[in-house]
Amino acid sequence: MFLANGPRSHLHTFTRLLQPPLFLRIQSLGATRSTPRIAASIHSAAAIPAAATIPKTSNPMPSPLTLNLEAKCSTTKARASTLYLPHGPVQLPIFMPVATQASLKGLTPEQLAQTGCKLCLNNTYHLGLKPGQAVLDEVGGAHAFQGWNGNILTDSGGFQMVSLLKLAQVTEEGVRFLSPHDGTPMLLTPEHSISLQNSIGSDIIMQLDDVIATTSPDHARIKEAMERSVRWLDRCIDAHKYPEKQNLFCIIQGGLDLELRKECCKQMVERDTPGIAIGGLSGGEAKEEFCKVVNACTALLPEKKPRYVMGVGYPEDIVVAVALGADMFDCVWPTRTARFGNAITSFGTLNLRNASFANDFRPIEEGCQCMCCRPKEKGGLEITRAYIHHLAAKETAGAHLLTMHNVHHMLAMMGSLRAAILQDRFPDFLHKFFKTRYGDYTSIPQWAVTALRGVGVDLLAG
Repeated sequence: MFLANGPRSHLHTFTRLLQPPLFLRIQSLGATRSTPRIAASIHSAAAIPAAATIPKTSNPMPSPLTLNLEAKCSTTKARASTLYLPHGPVQLPIFMPVATQASLKGLTPEQLAQTGCKLCLNNTYHLGLKPGQAVLDEVGGAHAFQGWNGNILTDSGGFQMVSLLKLAQVTEEGVRFLSPHDGTPMLLTPEHSISLQNSIGSDIIMQLDDVIATTSPDHARIKEAMERSVRWLDRCIDAHKYPEKQNLFCIIQGGLDLELRKECCKQMVERDTPGIAIGGLSGGEAKEEFCKVVNACTALLPEKKPRYVMGVGYPEDIVVAVALGADMFDCVWPTRTARFGNAITSFGTLNLRNASFANDFRPIEEGCQCMCCRPKEKGGLEITRAYIHHLAAKETAGAHLLTMHNVHHMLAMMGSLRAAILQDRFPDFLHKFFKTRYGDYTSIPQWAVTALRGVGVDLLAG
């Protein structure tokens, strides 16, 4: 762990950084400790050389999580399991809809539950700004705040710091950035991130990691980010107040360098967190590289830990990643694309704003059991493509209905995929999935063909 003491001159330097206005801004992002303790934690992190080797945590972290591995594909690396969390069991593999600000855009919590969702994602950065930690503490966490009885996973806030905000700077103490509201300098540390997530009360919390785009040409910076993420994990473990209630997941970094990824896997696995995430992907890298990283990482991860590939939401990406041994996925894409009039179907994505749908009175997808597509005699709304086309240009109801359909489609796809693994017919599922989606085997993306051949499935064999 980190040194508790150091030269007083360094402590004084960091204390001076925490002028009252800045300290208040830091506090609004989750710091509840006194100024000296915050300064000491910042100092102790800075006292460690950037390339230092950190010894593993001596004792396993207590965990309210249990993973029951139920089946493994006899051909690929796909797994089916049940993840037991504080707010109920979750079947894996799973896609998690993203309810960024404790709300899935376009759906009420009840409507989200009706899609079959058991685990959704909230955003620590946004909840830290609004409603803020004091409100979350007063109401008893995000479950009560949003009226959601299912499980919640929160990200750490680090990705938003770096990707959304101007002039964000990552240093050993944390992420410095300017408030999006008034430009005030602010600081998010591993300790602050964990404190916020403790207040949110999410069932799964994520470490603060040093995020850098996989497409960056700066190999030294990628290596630094990987090593810093390991050190920040130790700080997160030390700061975590409720390990018996909330499951802390580590995040593997290392860009597209497989050796860095393998070293990070080794270091993270030694910390024995309840679950493990593969981070830093879906940032513009080639799909071939994405698959190589996922495959290399899952090969090194413990069988009895859930494996979460962050930021993945396209159906093709998910089914291939499942074949490579991953269990959990999240992305804003299904809900965001709904707001642009796009419906996700087994045959691909339909842009219902297109004039060709103006007189199309079929359901969004034939056979879909979502509330929108189901016939009225089965309790559905029997919404047609023509009606969505009519609404999509101007009415928010169109986005609402498509969001309901898209989320249901993703969760139903995961259910079908899981059933195929349990029945040991996952390779057949893959053939049917890609043939249905692309119509012609020759149209299947080469990256998917190559990745699946690597785990024993030849999509072009017919």
